[in-house]
Amino acid sequence: MEKTSDNLLIIFYRNPEKGKVKTRLAATLGDEKAFLIYLELARQTRTVTILLDFDKAVYYSTKIDDHDLWTEDYGKFVQKGNDLGERMHNAFAEGFALGYKSICIIGTDCYELSSHEIREGFQYLKDHDVVIGPTEDGGYYLLGMNKLHTQLFEKKKWSTETVSDDTIKDIEQAGLTFFELVTLRDVDAEEDLPEDLQ
Repeated sequence: MEKTSDNLLIIFYRNPEKGKVKTRLAATLGDEKAFLIYLELARQTRTVTILLDFDKAVYYSTKIDDHDLWTEDYGKFVQKGNDLGERMHNAFAEGFALGYKSICIIGTDCYELSSHEIREGFQYLKDHDVVIGPTEDGGYYLLGMNKLHTQLFEKKKWSTETVSDDTIKDIEQAGLTFFELVTLRDVDAEEDLPEDLQ
């Protein structure tokens, strides 16, 4: 991937496989509907990121797909690590090793996320060490930093309601400055669905 900016946006993306994505949705809506919703969430994420003037990298959960919605505007990599924290840590480490000054990471679960919040994330990194965008369920939809802070990825109960609070505690204990973006909602269960995804 050719470096054209000091800012890198990482998108964590689970390879679309029916029965393995959006399992909480599938429990009430069925595998087919959950799969289609997952694809729509991914398309929405592409829509809000494609025109951003930062470098962008998609990190696939299992293998790179050269013929999907992530076009040549996105670098393509595979996640490495045993849990979500390790995989995110390694992605940030790779980005900083490539020479990026500021890195933000997002997933594809937040239908409410717009390019505005992503731009804000990079903007606030100009005078904060860390930026975090919390979700209503206690996780976060965006995490950004200007250098690798390993402790933010350790000793977390991933995919639980404590992730955002525990991350902020780690930030404060490390004496880092941070900015908290607006709280948004992830789409994980049927009650999270906006009207146009129902």
